[in-house]
Amino acid sequence: MRNAKISASSKKYGEGKQPSSRSFFHSGESAVKKSSSLRALSDREAVVALNEAYRKIRNEIAKVIIGQDEVIEQLIIALLSRGHCLLVGVPGLAKTLLIKTLAQLLDLKFSRIQFTPDLMPSDITGTEIIEENMTTGEKVFRFVKGPVFANIILADEINRTPPKTQAALLEAMQEHRVTASGQTYVLDEPFFVLATQNPIEQEGTYPLPEAQLDRFMFNLWLDYPSFEEEVQIVKTTTSLYEPKLERVLNAEEIIYLQDLVRRVPVADEVIEFAVRFVGATRPKGNGLAPQFIKDWLSWGAGPRASQYLILGAKTRAVLDGRYTPDISDVRAVAGPVLRHRIIPNFNAEADGVTAIQIVERLLETFRA
Repeated sequence: MRNAKISASSKKYGEGKQPSSRSFFHSGESAVKKSSSLRALSDREAVVALNEAYRKIRNEIAKVIIGQDEVIEQLIIALLSRGHCLLVGVPGLAKTLLIKTLAQLLDLKFSRIQFTPDLMPSDITGTEIIEENMTTGEKVFRFVKGPVFANIILADEINRTPPKTQAALLEAMQEHRVTASGQTYVLDEPFFVLATQNPIEQEGTYPLPEAQLDRFMFNLWLDYPSFEEEVQIVKTTTSLYEPKLERVLNAEEIIYLQDLVRRVPVADEVIEFAVRFVGATRPKGNGLAPQFIKDWLSWGAGPRASQYLILGAKTRAVLDGRYTPDISDVRAVAGPVLRHRIIPNFNAEADGVTAIQIVERLLETFRA
């Protein structure tokens, strides 16, 4: 990392002398001033500033969203890791509200795409139209950008549209660009896709193939709120309560912080743990898989899982104000990274065992 170099043995900033973050995220400071100030920080100071910003983001989201703390943390981890998320949850769990709130706090352009059976690729990426020059009478083509040209994309019920249309979005996720009529258009940064699926209704859907699922960093499951949380939700949504949100970051700052995460050092033992853990999901070939993996899985996770485990661990550590991740950070992100990358076999189905349960058991039994 640049300037004040951070070693893999550095402690959390709260232990010992704390670098000053200069309070760059207080209310009222212009985004331009904050951006230039943030880039003037050393990496150690930037970690402190990011931790401060993260706490403020959580506090602001709590004005609108009750509960879902773990999902919120994982969304922010994915965003700063330059990953994408697949959210699985029944309707009515405030998925759209959560994403719109996050976009507002981060001063990012938000776009929602409702996936339907008749949705076309051009409805996502954009299309060319013919325009006539009023002066010369000449007819020219003009590209009209689609909803994918935004910073945060909510792809609602992505499995309700045919594979050809799904591929249009998934290509944009991978390449951060779209091609139309032979022309390539670069998407704005940061670019963050959150796709949703309903776990109940499967009739008339087009399940994402494993190769496309692998492009999502996290698979997040949204659960029902607790009794106390639902009481609070009803109170706030049936009154005149209108929260006022304060913007915390902007696009330029997020790009800088994404680069900061990439500069975080990781000890070799942490990387080796992540690679061995992913290897333990593969039932054939490397001798790392326990017997229950061989019994219940057809295929394990690929190398991209190892990459995302380390990226997620880096980001989680920095959000916590630490300068380098440890094995506990890898374990914390293992569930959402792996559960859509492993393929249970018929034995698992017969035993009533899900991919989530297999990952949880591996976390309980696996040792470095």
